[in-house]
Amino acid sequence: MEPFADLIMSNPYLAVLAYFSVGVLALIVFLYCFECVTRYDGWKEIGKGNLAVALATGGKIFGICNIFRFSIQAGDTIYETLIWAAIGFVLFLAAYFMFEFMTPMFKIDVEIARDNRAVGFLSLIISVSLSYLVGAVIDVMGSS
Repeated sequence: MEPFADLIMSNPYLAVLAYFSVGVLALIVFLYCFECVTRYDGWKEIGKGNLAVALATGGKIFGICNIFRFSIQAGDTIYETLIWAAIGFVLFLAAYFMFEFMTPMFKIDVEIARDNRAVGFLSLIISVSLSYLVGAVIDVMGSS
């Protein structure tokens, strides 16, 4: 299997396709993990026009992709990229739970499900910001 993977990764066009495909797959898996821990059905709520859920989900999508971007830069191989992406996602998910914990006056998921756009927008900004923080950690650790 490795010689075949090495052959694919030696061709820049196939390598782009491989990284892109793995990145999209990671996005789907990691976003599914987020869907499992939220108290609302994100895609159902978006279908109903819930802008707060759309903002929060958009922030998660951006955050996951941004972490994967840093993982690609930090990893020498696609396998290392996946390891860095998984580590980054665990940190990102932990930060999500900390965000919920740090706001005891209301429940983030409940407010987003109620279409509280201020909370949805804050969730988007926090996801984007934390993805850069996690990415910087991956960048530093991956290059050492």
